[in-house]
Amino acid sequence: MNPSTCSLSSSEPFGMNRMSASFADSKPHYELLDGLRGVAALVVIWYHLFEGFATSPVDQRFNHGYLAVDFFFILSGFVVGYAYDDRWRRRTLTPGGFVKRRLIRLHPMVVLGAVLGAVTFCLQGRVQWDGTQVAIPAVVLALVLHLFLIPAVPGSAPEVRGNGEMYPLNGPVWSLFFEYIGNILYALFLRRLRTRWLAAFVAVAGFGLAAFALGNGSGYGHLGVGWSLAGNNLPGGLLRLLFAFPMGLLLSRIFRPVAVRGAFWICTVSIVALLGVPYVGDGSVPMWNGLYDTLCVVVLFPLLVWLGASGHATDRATGGICRFLGNISYPVYVIHYPFMYLFFAWLWGGETIPFAKVWPVAVGLFAGVILLAWLALKFYDEPVRRWLTRRFLTRG
Repeated sequence: MNPSTCSLSSSEPFGMNRMSASFADSKPHYELLDGLRGVAALVVIWYHLFEGFATSPVDQRFNHGYLAVDFFFILSGFVVGYAYDDRWRRRTLTPGGFVKRRLIRLHPMVVLGAVLGAVTFCLQGRVQWDGTQVAIPAVVLALVLHLFLIPAVPGSAPEVRGNGEMYPLNGPVWSLFFEYIGNILYALFLRRLRTRWLAAFVAVAGFGLAAFALGNGSGYGHLGVGWSLAGNNLPGGLLRLLFAFPMGLLLSRIFRPVAVRGAFWICTVSIVALLGVPYVGDGSVPMWNGLYDTLCVVVLFPLLVWLGASGHATDRATGGICRFLGNISYPVYVIHYPFMYLFFAWLWGGETIPFAKVWPVAVGLFAGVILLAWLALKFYDEPVRRWLTRRFLTRG
């Protein structure tokens, strides 16, 4: 889920990202998948923006934006399998080396997101959603836990917002918690499975996920679980990971490209449409929305990943868009929510403000997050990763 300068032509099935070549885990990227990851990350911003105007899951606009996490997990499994499977076979990679590579790729932005979350929480006045003042030591403890990606227990001192979030300084980082679990499972177990056994694992996990969704395991008629340790969030989040990440691994092993033109734009429209569909039904029969979630995650998202991996940019404009979106996708996802907290505090601070009056602020926040993500990438993430790569990674 996590995240060029060369010219692209129709003869190149995927573009080599020159910037990534300075990192030890670099291989030619499926450029359209990079771009689609960025599209999904941008939709997540709007999904969270509209959280400020929803009174229930049923009336949330961009209603299915939470499914972007499942799309990210599938993409992550695909990319990890593509980048590392052959290294295990050649015995040029150890579990320790793999873990170091993934930490270098992912954790610098986790640190920045934690710091931004602490700063914005203090700017907000260090108050919980109900107005309770939070002491500075609790904020510091929350920050320390967040830096090491240790989840906060609901109701504990470091759960500073009082909303039950694993990471109350930067809520969406919960998906990185599961991403790390997926990477550990890959290094210790999943990579060893023969393809037929991996397919069986995916099938069993898919049935489990479908049962959870259709049986309303979340209690809200959707798969938007995993962000808390309360209720069924932890088992629900694990089910989402245990299907989607291995599904991506399976796709990377059995992938054979199909002929397709305009794959990026077809997939882009599909992702925006699927994530933006209103809640299915009126909430009285949660199974219908659960069925939609299952269809997206189990069937449609794997098809979109296959389609995106099959296509390639045939013009400079599409190639440039894909590179830009791919580069900012991970920073956008990690840093946007601390500013959502400020947006919510302002939006809910007095009388109800309709979206018709707020949209200029929302558009400005959207653009500002993109700009900040690009700055964070160029002046923090890439330099830090280059230094860590030189300092800690050795051959093999």
